[in-house]
Amino acid sequence: MKHLSTKEKAVKINIESNFFGTIAEIGGGQETARHLFQAGGASNTIAKSISAYDKRFSDHFYNEGKSSRYVAQSRLNQMLNEEYKQLMHVLTQEHDRKFFVFANTVETLNFHKTNQGHGWLGIAVEGQEKNSPNILVVHVTLLENDPLLQQYTLGALGINLIYAGLFLSDSPTTIIPSLIDNLDLDRIEIDYIHFEGPDFRDVDNRLMNVILVKNNMTPAIMFDPKGTVHQPADMLYKKNVLAVRGFFRPINKLGMDIINDSLEIFKNDEEYEADNTISFCEITLNYLMQGEELDEQDFLHRVDILNMMGQYVMVSNFSRFFQLGQYFTKFKIKKLRVVVGMPTFVKILDESYYRDLKGGLLEAMGQLFQRNTKLYVYPSVDEKSKKVITPVNAEFQSNARLMLEYLFSNRRIVILKNVSQEHLDITTQEVTKLISEGDSSFCKLVPDEVGKYIIKNHIFGYNGPDCE
Repeated sequence: MKHLSTKEKAVKINIESNFFGTIAEIGGGQETARHLFQAGGASNTIAKSISAYDKRFSDHFYNEGKSSRYVAQSRLNQMLNEEYKQLMHVLTQEHDRKFFVFANTVETLNFHKTNQGHGWLGIAVEGQEKNSPNILVVHVTLLENDPLLQQYTLGALGINLIYAGLFLSDSPTTIIPSLIDNLDLDRIEIDYIHFEGPDFRDVDNRLMNVILVKNNMTPAIMFDPKGTVHQPADMLYKKNVLAVRGFFRPINKLGMDIINDSLEIFKNDEEYEADNTISFCEITLNYLMQGEELDEQDFLHRVDILNMMGQYVMVSNFSRFFQLGQYFTKFKIKKLRVVVGMPTFVKILDESYYRDLKGGLLEAMGQLFQRNTKLYVYPSVDEKSKKVITPVNAEFQSNARLMLEYLFSNRRIVILKNVSQEHLDITTQEVTKLISEGDSSFCKLVPDEVGKYIIKNHIFGYNGPDCE
């Protein structure tokens, strides 16, 4: 399917839509309005164009004279609400057309280029209910190193968002890839998307944000224990972070042991602060895919169970651990602790996995082990001998053994010692097999509430008796 150019989209918005509305832009120029005016026929579409650039004017119009964060979702929501109410008040009696409001509040690069360009963009569009518009909001990080280029990017993105809101609202999954039409992913990162309104009642924002990760529009998204989507930056900035990677299909007793033991160790670490520490379960997108397709229900079940157990969740597209470590550096994290099992730990030190890197194993370890990073490693059990395997007695290649000695001497490796030995031989494969066979003995391997939830809701394909 051919993508329309930015100008073609602007022309179609002006000429072919039955919408009339307001363009309100703060901080990044009036680039979206400019595209519509230059396309011609803007009088058919634009009721008002405004840029409350001064903070006092912004507060006056959108925050009742009270100061607050200016480049924030709350400010964007105020802009959308206020401008839509004004349209309804002034024009309802005179127009039989539908209304929309596009708004953005953006910080582009400053003169000294000491900041990170980013912003919030949104559209409120009249749908089935005139007084309750459908709302689509995105947060973007601007990656270009020139403020003028960032403005051009914002203009194109604004047109994409308006076009999606006016013409694609019946297909939310189509909206997401359309947002980067005529844009490259080295220019922009869309790291949050939110749908709400009468016509979006059936949209699950968790799935929509995972689609951002799937389409490489952002490397990771996060959910709090209530299942609400958050930007990783908001959750992680200057925090102490404990990340536990796994399949979590579902989380089992071993997984809970690992999380609890890791937190206890972390609490004894220097500079630990309870109110500034976050732990979460991280699932790489590879674990959620069935071929090229995202298994949506399987994903939602995993997240629901983790949330039920009080866990935060991250979904990422990092297939290798050093990418995860490198990603966290931009959030100025205080302490990073990454939890891995022995099979994964052996792979982390296997230099054959890094043949594509110029520095090989050394480069990968340098990216993973930033100055604030440690690995927490939990033991495994040898299937034949039933011997407990740890980094101390495991077999490694000679180069890996030297690297391991270096990491130990610098206290970068911590072995989890309080994981229950009776749970060490629990595997995701075993639990999954028992569930698929309808064997209720899986209940003995997972927390009680998890077993009851799976049986009650018949998830992961379970169709068997209740727990004994």
